[in-house]
Amino acid sequence: MDKNEKVNELARRRGFLWPAFELYGGAAGFYDYGPLGAPLKRRIEDIWRQYFVIAEGFAEIEAPTIGVEGIYQASGHLAGFSDPLTGCKECKEVYRADHLIKHIIEVPDALKNEEIYKCIQENEIGCPECGGELSQVYEFNLMFKTMIGPGNKMTGYLRPETAQGMFINFPRLLRYFRDSLPFAAVQIGKSFRNEISPRQGVIRLREFTQAEAEIFIDPRDKTHPRFAEVKDIKMKFYSRQAQEKGEEEEMTFGEAVEKGLVAHQTLAYYVARTYQFLLAVGVAPDKLRFRQHKSDEMAHYAADCWDAEVFLDRMGWIEIVGVADRTDYDLKAHASVSKVDLSVFVHYDQPVKRQKLVVKPDFKKLGPRFKSKAKAVGEALKALSAEELKGGSGTKDDKIKVVVDGETIEIEKDLFSFESVEEEVRGIEIVPHVIEPSFGIDRILYTVLDHSYYEDVADGEIRAVLRFKPAVAPIEVAVLPLMDRKELVGPARKIQEQLRCRGMRVDFDISGSIGRRYRRCDEAGTPYEVTVDYETLELGTVTIRDRDSMSQVKVPEWQVADKLQALLNASIKFHEAGDLVAAVKKE
Repeated sequence: MDKNEKVNELARRRGFLWPAFELYGGAAGFYDYGPLGAPLKRRIEDIWRQYFVIAEGFAEIEAPTIGVEGIYQASGHLAGFSDPLTGCKECKEVYRADHLIKHIIEVPDALKNEEIYKCIQENEIGCPECGGELSQVYEFNLMFKTMIGPGNKMTGYLRPETAQGMFINFPRLLRYFRDSLPFAAVQIGKSFRNEISPRQGVIRLREFTQAEAEIFIDPRDKTHPRFAEVKDIKMKFYSRQAQEKGEEEEMTFGEAVEKGLVAHQTLAYYVARTYQFLLAVGVAPDKLRFRQHKSDEMAHYAADCWDAEVFLDRMGWIEIVGVADRTDYDLKAHASVSKVDLSVFVHYDQPVKRQKLVVKPDFKKLGPRFKSKAKAVGEALKALSAEELKGGSGTKDDKIKVVVDGETIEIEKDLFSFESVEEEVRGIEIVPHVIEPSFGIDRILYTVLDHSYYEDVADGEIRAVLRFKPAVAPIEVAVLPLMDRKELVGPARKIQEQLRCRGMRVDFDISGSIGRRYRRCDEAGTPYEVTVDYETLELGTVTIRDRDSMSQVKVPEWQVADKLQALLNASIKFHEAGDLVAAVKKE
């Protein structure tokens, strides 16, 4: 059994992850989070909020998981949100075509369907199930379609990402942030993609959780006021140039921006915060890198994009986060389809004076010519922009066209004149650019399980242990009476209640030998165990056991809550918590 199988087996047995709908035979791409998995997931999400809501001052919103058709027409999902498919001509099994050639081409995403099929043929790739011949590659849209209300009058889709909810709420968010840039919104919630053949556990799901931030910035200045806080952090960058050499480059974020490796400070800042978050939840730094999208795989509208990739023993390098500069693509797309202005008026520090060409209507001539419409025609003339005066609506030597009450009217040149006036300009209308860090919470959770899994030997047996950081551990402390006896269970229950009153996540276990209970705690990733024994009754002391080292210290019963809180907060080290037990009892 390899590590991947061991982690999955432990996750099922201990209640982290269960295949969904087992009672009815199950369905690929859906998982339930059990009694240990659900709190692990919530704690990862809470740490994400610490980084991207509390520390950055971003606003969290919650939008519906079903969206109307216009949203996905504007976002491009209706036209282009698909994966390349191929099917076996013998057994009829269907596969994601680009995944079948990943061992040949590292990043096949940029290939056209014809190129993927050619690669399949040239390398004589057959059906993974039966070896049969594979069909031509074709596109399959990944969105789940539904109907809103009775009568099939309104088409809806389960959202394929959380991002669109923030884009379409842009006008309200702008008002919330008092009409000034930069600002950002975040959302944590479910997204849905009708994946072709999800075969990698929670790495590829049909219903999954995303945590996304949409950071709206002024495109004229992409420096970041807090970049100094992260510029000296070192990390592995797998840039486009490095990918050509096949070697990662380790450098600081400051160096990466200076060399032009990362497009600008703001993007680098959020890559750095992403890096810090991933380390905080327990991703191993030696199995983490950030890979830059190559020019042929990057979206046409993106200025730069970096994926956080983690190494998993069986699956290799897997993307768990994407951080991109999406420019103004999304807001312009939604403005075009919705016909709503999604620009921001940005004030200048000092007003600027400039000459402006305006139309001066001759109302004495407009009156007899247009009668009751004269005033409306005059106002329409005065409202013309400089661009319209120079181009689409006419020139000094031509007629000018205006629209009044839906009617296009041509105005002869003798009914108006041009005048150059000086105006005071206080600002400019701009469409913000968007920086988007997008996190796959399920993938991050599985990575934490994988990177936390270790085996060692205790009492001549292999011990499986999840070395969770205390901040994500679903159970922080286990209270264990040495034996299931009333005189020990009573004091242990009191300690349990005392710890819960401090806000700690506490388990209580009296089933089996103390050694077996320690093993169960190690598998659940519980950092500390408190053992109540007869010395508790005689001397008023309890034993605290450390999960990773299996060392034990004796502390006075009245100090146990304070000591555990300090250990969980990392304000003291384990050997400082109490009197080290000279000879650790056999477990």
